[in-house]
Amino acid sequence: MARKTKAEAEATREALLDAAEAVFYAKGVARTSLEEIARQAGMTRGALYWHFKNKGDLFTALLDRVRLPFQELVEEVGTESHGDSPLEAIRLACHKGFVRLARPRYQRVYSILVHRCEFFGDIDPIAMQNSMVDESCGALEEYFQCAAARGQLREDITPALAAQLLQATLGGLFHDWLRNPEEFSIEARGGELVDTLLRLLKGA
Repeated sequence: MARKTKAEAEATREALLDAAEAVFYAKGVARTSLEEIARQAGMTRGALYWHFKNKGDLFTALLDRVRLPFQELVEEVGTESHGDSPLEAIRLACHKGFVRLARPRYQRVYSILVHRCEFFGDIDPIAMQNSMVDESCGALEEYFQCAAARGQLREDITPALAAQLLQATLGGLFHDWLRNPEEFSIEARGGELVDTLLRLLKGA
């Protein structure tokens, strides 16, 4: 019985997050009330407050469902792919990330963060985006350091600069795509950009 109750509680939490995703995407975060989210989920505000302290807590949980930690992406593509070739690990992890971003949930939630969330109360969308960029850039730099140690990175490019170049490319691609996801495939264009940049960064 306890296991069922825990499962039901998790199902309720997921239903509330699904409702928040739908209403935030339609109206924006600032213009959405917790009561509207509870109503969208077919629940009471009390049920929502049981799982989330406030709108900021709810929004953070929504983002957590679509986080793309670089190291996690590397692990998903398999250990043999990056043992001797850190640049290949980066390439495959980026491709894996593009596949994830193309999923409707990922596109919607990141659109909410970038285009439908203003700074207010306990939500700072710029700080959230900066945290994601810093995390990604730090992980990329570690792999570029490994590439440099193996002589796989151009000698005139430092690991820090290589990470910044790739992060800038990814960030520009990401924002261009979110403005109009139907205009191009992030998997196709992203793959082409990353593959080209990594070839340019590769050591002789």
